[in-house]
Amino acid sequence: MIRVLSVLLFSLLVWLPFQALSHGQAPSSSTPDTGTSAERGITLASKGRCREALPILKRAAFHLTDKQVKYRALMSTARCAMSLDQTETAVEALLALNREFPQDADVLYSMTHFYSELASHAAQELAAIAPTSHQAEQLEAESFESQGNWERAEAEYKKILQQEPKLHGIHYRLGRIFLSKSPAEPDNAKAEFEAELKLDPDDAPAEFLLGEIARQAGQWDDAITHFSRASKLDEGFQEAYLALGMSLNAAGKFSDAVPPLQSYVKMQPADPAGHYQLATAYARTGRKQEADREMSLQREAMTKRPQESPSPR
Repeated sequence: MIRVLSVLLFSLLVWLPFQALSHGQAPSSSTPDTGTSAERGITLASKGRCREALPILKRAAFHLTDKQVKYRALMSTARCAMSLDQTETAVEALLALNREFPQDADVLYSMTHFYSELASHAAQELAAIAPTSHQAEQLEAESFESQGNWERAEAEYKKILQQEPKLHGIHYRLGRIFLSKSPAEPDNAKAEFEAELKLDPDDAPAEFLLGEIARQAGQWDDAITHFSRASKLDEGFQEAYLALGMSLNAAGKFSDAVPPLQSYVKMQPADPAGHYQLATAYARTGRKQEADREMSLQREAMTKRPQESPSPR
């Protein structure tokens, strides 16, 4: 479900700005007439008359300068668009709300509710149009996976592979399931990640998790190889740089650990782990002044961490 929603939102994020330009919907200043029209649309929407309200709101809501009226108009636009299955308009209104009122609790709550409903609609449409497709089965498998129902998810993914043995991403998901089980099954996971890489040699997450399996087993050379590949396949894969540096430090290859750890602390300066590992690498290569600086940054990051925890990849 989350995957379907992500694709939908990504497509709309790309499509909406061009759509607005092609229809001449450039931002304009709010006028008294615009405000009056917006209030009329809001009133109609509050009475459930969305078919009448939505055309008015679409013309007025995005051009208002009065924050309070704009807030109410965009909320009404999103609600009416959802009730009338006008997905593009609903998402456009939600994006505008998030941009204009990014820390408003009601906006965040509404976005969660509306996006969940969008995902539900998309899933229902997929089930109705192609109930036996691998996409529908994958959606069901992902649902079991999100619930922690590893056995059902594993069965569904294996069923997909029987139909589509060369489908990318399924072996990777199976591998993650094997790692999520209690106890974990690293050998089975490793086999799945290796199978994924045979289908898609450029799969950085599969390389990364093979590195994690090797790292947890203390197999530093294998871990270094996989983490290095992951960081080269995806230059923005932050965790790969940290894991590579940690593994190089653990293997006693402190000079080699410095470059990936330097890259990581530039990407994630708020993560104390990066500064600690880089300080270790500097200290073990005789770079005392730089090691002291990193330890100072590590302590500073530890102090700030409760308020400023970096987002995971």
